[in-house]
Amino acid sequence: MWWMKGIAALIAYHLSLITASAQIGEYRNELAVGVNGGVSMSRVDFMPEVPQDFLMGPTLGITVRYTGEKYFKSICAIVAEVNYAQMGWKQRIWDISDQPVVNPATNEAEAYSRKINYLQVPVFARLGWGRERQGLQAYFQVGPQLGFMISESTEANYDLGSPYISKRTSKTVRQETMPIEKKFDYGIAAGLGVELSLRRLGHLLVEGRYYFGLGNIYGNSKRDYFAKSPYQGITVKATYLFDIVKSKNDKVK
Repeated sequence: MWWMKGIAALIAYHLSLITASAQIGEYRNELAVGVNGGVSMSRVDFMPEVPQDFLMGPTLGITVRYTGEKYFKSICAIVAEVNYAQMGWKQRIWDISDQPVVNPATNEAEAYSRKINYLQVPVFARLGWGRERQGLQAYFQVGPQLGFMISESTEANYDLGSPYISKRTSKTVRQETMPIEKKFDYGIAAGLGVELSLRRLGHLLVEGRYYFGLGNIYGNSKRDYFAKSPYQGITVKATYLFDIVKSKNDKVK
């Protein structure tokens, strides 16, 4: 697929910068590891459409970063993470007046959400600009992300066998009772962040990240109900890294 070729080319370009022995850039050989944690906000791009709000859930894991070169003013690195993340969707159950639908059986506004837990593995090509040892650095990173479903759960305050469909603006309810069919997820993630480095205390990073899913959680053949069902997500997280290997390079500041 075109997107995989593009991401592979970008990562290969970074690796070529990192491993080349004679180049314009300044040599680096730095390895840092640490932990990350934050909040993910996700939804599913269903077709037929399902009105939704973003579902908020936790994300946390470990991070490994290898920095190989400063090419002109860009600090080139490869970043990999192994994360637990909660994805899914939260339905917006409204009537034609843009008011919540009240189920007469419970006398409560209908509420529904699906929480899906994943083990995620993103791999990024990263470019940074700024200070490396002491001070601030801005960075951009992009790369593929793979996800493996661990479990799922449904939360609803009404009988899923008899939702109050007649008042809903959307009559699509098949997803409320369908278990997730595709356990493997994949897509592209990209983030912008700021890193504060302190010589002996490590690195503190704050990042905003967007995830564009390319896989579907349900089948999308002609005989399936949904034509597509990929994720869209926004993540805000903080990361703390400490250095394992540092460059013996006087130009690193």
